[in-house]
Amino acid sequence: METNSVQDLPDSTTERDGCAIVRVLSYNVRSMRDDVAALARVIRACRPDVVCVQEAPRFFRWRKAATRLARSSGLVYVAGGATASGPMILSSLRAHVERTEDILLPRTPGLHQRGFSTAVLRFGRARLGVLSCHLSIDDEERYTQGELLLERLSALGEPYAVVGGDFNDRPDGRTFGLLSNALQDGWGTKPWGREHTTRLGDPLQRIDAVFATPGVQVLGCGVPMGLPGVREQDLRAATDHLPVLAAVRVPATAC
Repeated sequence: METNSVQDLPDSTTERDGCAIVRVLSYNVRSMRDDVAALARVIRACRPDVVCVQEAPRFFRWRKAATRLARSSGLVYVAGGATASGPMILSSLRAHVERTEDILLPRTPGLHQRGFSTAVLRFGRARLGVLSCHLSIDDEERYTQGELLLERLSALGEPYAVVGGDFNDRPDGRTFGLLSNALQDGWGTKPWGREHTTRLGDPLQRIDAVFATPGVQVLGCGVPMGLPGVREQDLRAATDHLPVLAAVRVPATAC
């Protein structure tokens, strides 16, 4: 499914009333095992303020790899990677990092360790909680992780927050439903661009998403196919997922 023109996603800005328009990108980078130059070109073309990364490098010299991705994308490392077992957060220099925390989740024997990377970022007078995640392939464990995600989001103590992740679940799944009942599903709220996030040529599925708390206004959300600078050959070469880009309006936080 295609929807609004990719030309109409709002740019990052700070409005006169202190609200901030923030561009949030969620991207599973498959441990940077593919074409890192293509990956960086896709990220730069999306002009994000925040990137929620999944499957960031987490083993030998993972910090060096994270720094490489951040620098080549014109961003800085904020949190996550091995310390969150894969999820990571990058940001532009526009963001002021107030605090970060990485959390390892309870693990089911025989399944991968999972975690959350979290941060609170400030854009002028607007403060935004951010959580990057990659949920389990197992239905029971995934649902429990969905519940823990909502708990952790609440524990951030911020009224305005976004979640970017690979949820390993489709919109008709129970974990996706759990989250969309509590949060705004970006695509479901304001569809823009392309819907499906699986690799081009694979069966069509939407398993990656950006969610937002109710006080955040979603201005557009979807896969940035056709966005100027986002080339199909780069999307094919960069990783086995397609990125999800959202523009959100975050209200100014009372001092």
